[in-house]
Amino acid sequence: MAIKKPIDVRPLVSIVTPSYNSEKYIAETIASVQQQTVTDWELLIVDDASSDTTVAEIKRLQAEDSRIKCFSLQENKGPAHARNLGIQKARGKYLTFLDADDLWFPEFLERSSTEAKKHPFVFASYKRLDENLEPYLSDFIVPEKVSYTDILKSNSISCLTAFLNIEVLGKKYMPLIKKRQDMGLWLQYLKKNDYAYGIQEPLAIYRIRRNSLSRNKTGLIKYQWQFYREVEQLSVFASAYYLTCWAYKGFVKYRN
Repeated sequence: MAIKKPIDVRPLVSIVTPSYNSEKYIAETIASVQQQTVTDWELLIVDDASSDTTVAEIKRLQAEDSRIKCFSLQENKGPAHARNLGIQKARGKYLTFLDADDLWFPEFLERSSTEAKKHPFVFASYKRLDENLEPYLSDFIVPEKVSYTDILKSNSISCLTAFLNIEVLGKKYMPLIKKRQDMGLWLQYLKKNDYAYGIQEPLAIYRIRRNSLSRNKTGLIKYQWQFYREVEQLSVFASAYYLTCWAYKGFVKYRN
């Protein structure tokens, strides 16, 4: 039976999912949202001009559940553009993100919204599995809280679990850069809020794919440097310091 929700009723949580050629995973990702113990949500999927059957699969599931919304970009513009359109369309009190190949445990929204009543910016730990959901790395356990400078040293806030009270914080948008868009958004909020608060219990699954760009740390060094200098406009000295911290912490993060 199709799930219907009156379109004029504001949802509690807006979930933004960018998709690009995600036909292999998108149904499983959507199912993890539908299995949440909190049911008052809208899922805003923005397809970035996929060339496979991703959009058809989304629309098939949308026909069965009106909480799912599908938007399509006419040309491939990258995840920052897709996520920003989702942020623009979001109507919920809370805003969170879920990539098209990642998964939440059923209590993610419930635990996050409970914590967000105390702190407007929260995030959670997660499991790191391979493409087939087999153990790959140890669970990533986030710090109890992080500041602006903490994130400059190492971005421990994943798009997978970031949860924002936008009634309190307002809407902000990701910088339109090729990589590190999410980090740019977190830093915007942390410039005006002392901390984001971490939930130590893993509440999600980050799927590490074989060709994952985030694993290629060497290739990311130049983007990280550009981010410090051009987006955050840090000095050469400060950029060099934070890049050194980032490289070391990145090695530790993916060591086991």
